[in-house]
Amino acid sequence: MESFVDHYVVLGLPSGEEGLKLTEQEIRKAYKLKALELHPDKRQDDPDAREKFQSLKTSYEVLKDENARKLFDDLLRIKREKQQKQSQVDSKRRKMMSDLEERERSAFAPKSTARPYDEEERISRKLKEQVDRIRAQHAKTKAGFETPESGVDRKRKEDKRGAGASVELDKERVLKVSWEIIGEGYTAERLREVFSEFGEVEDVVIRSTKKKCSALVVMATKDGAVAATRTLCGHLSNPLLVVPLQKAAQNDFATAKKSAEAEPQSDIVGAGYQAYEAEVLQKLLKVFLLSSDSC
Repeated sequence: MESFVDHYVVLGLPSGEEGLKLTEQEIRKAYKLKALELHPDKRQDDPDAREKFQSLKTSYEVLKDENARKLFDDLLRIKREKQQKQSQVDSKRRKMMSDLEERERSAFAPKSTARPYDEEERISRKLKEQVDRIRAQHAKTKAGFETPESGVDRKRKEDKRGAGASVELDKERVLKVSWEIIGEGYTAERLREVFSEFGEVEDVVIRSTKKKCSALVVMATKDGAVAATRTLCGHLSNPLLVVPLQKAAQNDFATAKKSAEAEPQSDIVGAGYQAYEAEVLQKLLKVFLLSSDSC
């Protein structure tokens, strides 16, 4: 028999009588919070990160499945009853009861004391069958370990897949934003506020280094991404440089093409792109300092 795992505790939820009162919504919320904490991308130094994350997913699947959760609650009840019974008697009392039960087994019901254990084993076996069923279903839908994409809501991703959205279309709505670690910094909420001027913002993912910060901003529409492309926005002391993650289709973005022909340096990539970015930032800083001195 596999070692016992309290699925409520794995999700950081109260077990026992309090666990019976938890709603499906509370269980889902606890899973999302725990998934952010145990995500393998955030625990790259932990060699057991993927195994722990998979155990978290298994516990969540058991608790959100009605039949599996009922069996698990019954198993917890039996274990609680056994624990309470054992805590009520001391070693001498247990020995006396053992002698008495042995005489009763011989005279009346030889298997009476084995029934609670048989019931626990029966429920544990059924629960294991439910867990195996859930794992088998996941194995059919997607082979191997499934890692959710960082910062992307699963429901939104399913909606995009149902609408026939492709990877190329998604990349056309993604902007790469960079800024120096000087002056006013930027948070995800601040970036969302800045780019909301160009349209609805679906998601913001920030990546920081010692010398520079960058982020990916996902716009709701391609038009919004085009409007924000190659703009300098944000605070004057630390402006944002915006470029598309992937060029849009030529027939959809004629305006962007004309802008690229007028400014060949805007298509710079790699080391050239960094030099252009540094030059623009230096010019803006000079303007800011001159305006500050004049005041």
